Amino acid sequence: MSRRLLSFPTRILIGILLTSCLTLVAPPTLGLAASVLKIGDARALPLGTTVTVKGTVTVPSGLFSSSSFDQGFAIQDKTGGVYVSVATNLGLQLRDQVEVTGQLVDSFGLLTLVPVSPSDVIQNGRGPSVEPKETITHAIGEATEGRLVQIEGKITQPVTSDLPFGRLFFVDDGSGAVKIFVNASTSIDVSRLRVGQEVRVIGFSGQFNTYEIDPRIPSDIRAESE
Repeated sequence: MSRRLLSFPTRILIGILLTSCLTLVAPPTLGLAASVLKIGDARALPLGTTVTVKGTVTVPSGLFSSSSFDQGFAIQDKTGGVYVSVATNLGLQLRDQVEVTGQLVDSFGLLTLVPVSPSDVIQNGRGPSVEPKETITHAIGEATEGRLVQIEGKITQPVTSDLPFGRLFFVDDGSGAVKIFVNASTSIDVSRLRVGQEVRVIGFSGQFNTYEIDPRIPSDIRAESE
């Protein structure tokens, strides 16, 4: 589904309502130290559960703001990854190590962690970079959601505008096509891409009603020479 099916004001209103509701239903702080879970274990818990996880930043703060309408970021550990939705840009960069406490919610199919306040996000220095998991295009789905992934294949359809949110195209390695959604806020130039080109794409394995890969920086998309 195109993000254009939801008007700009409608998407903002949904975001405001979601944030307000989460604040109202957030459980009171009891002053007890939260048990830190592996991200993979946290992802298996019911929606509405409040969890604490820690991991390495794979998507910097606010990079997907043109479609998410927040200043969120993504983190990953050895067991999985998750998008964290916050209203404030916390300035987190690739390889930052963070601990996050928040509530698990569904955002258009994407499992998302929503902290009550910026103080629920604690930076703990820097760590090693996260290497993307190489996978086939057909395998992008629930099993890869939240992780950094890499695929290779041919572009099967022309780049389509979904502005002001971004642009999209599809890549297939022969196993089945996957949508590549390039957020306008990343400033990645896709004008050179053509149907039939071989490309390698790295990005966040996400979902907006359908599964997709969201590149972060220009070098995440490498196409063969024209």
